[in-house]
Amino acid sequence: MKSRLRCIFFSALCLGVIGAAIPPATGQTYPARPIRLIVPYPPGGAADATARILWPRIGDVLGQQIVIDNRGGASGIIGADIVAKSAADGYTLLHDASAFTVNPALRKLPFDPLKDLMPVAMLMRTPNMLVVHPSVPVTTTRDLIELAKAQPGRVTYASSGFGSAPHMAGELFQYVTKVRMSHVPYKGGGLAYVDLLGGHVQLFFGSIASALPHVQGNKLKGIALTAAKRSASAPQIPTMAESGVQGVEVYEWNGLYVPANTAQAIITKLNTEVNRMLGNGDVQQRFFQLGAEAVPMTPADLTHYVRGEIARWSKTVKEMGIKGE
Repeated sequence: MKSRLRCIFFSALCLGVIGAAIPPATGQTYPARPIRLIVPYPPGGAADATARILWPRIGDVLGQQIVIDNRGGASGIIGADIVAKSAADGYTLLHDASAFTVNPALRKLPFDPLKDLMPVAMLMRTPNMLVVHPSVPVTTTRDLIELAKAQPGRVTYASSGFGSAPHMAGELFQYVTKVRMSHVPYKGGGLAYVDLLGGHVQLFFGSIASALPHVQGNKLKGIALTAAKRSASAPQIPTMAESGVQGVEVYEWNGLYVPANTAQAIITKLNTEVNRMLGNGDVQQRFFQLGAEAVPMTPADLTHYVRGEIARWSKTVKEMGIKGE
């Protein structure tokens, strides 16, 4: 009996020593299994389109499958909260849109975006395009302003959710032009387009990435861009400023985040591989076709950008008097 106990004790001791000798995940050993990438919006929107261009390629380079998991709802908050509360091991990532920096100004969040999540890499940037259903009798921004003033509150504009870039573009447009339209929020850009294409809502400030194919297919009319300059992907579409509307400059952009306390080696590896892929000619061409541009950044650069955007939208929301949900 004593001999058996000694054997059990010795075996346990050996296992403990072996276990202690196994190092935690590092940049060299990561990833050792498939990665879950949360896109906090339904399929069909700009963030989803960008993710499906970028992440399968990065997965091939890393030697592991990156599984895209669409978790739409609450303008990205539901999906972001899942990642914020996940293990900080690099196997649950967040591919979020610009609503990430608007939501703090509009809602009480179940997580702290500046403390519970760590920025890793900027992925892309694209301005929004004002598109209208063919049945709407407008061809210019001035036409839309006149229509909205003649019918206060009757012109409807869709968004991919309360606090999303399309929503904020619509709010800025109303604030600057002194018109009143009715906001119809959806749980993602893909769902907004379904109703827009069906004529159930009249207009949408969608990203070029999602709007351009519908404009090129003559299913929607492209009116103006919320950008500082025209896009090479849609050179025929004027900017809001060119159309006589100043101050409506809104971009949709995507960033990569991980749970706080993720190992620096993992963050560095992800940032390196993302930025390398953003320089890939095929990826750049696919982004160009969608009206998006790759924007490589270091984690420190993105952290600075995120903090600046949160401050900017907090001030803007207060000035416009937008009430949170």
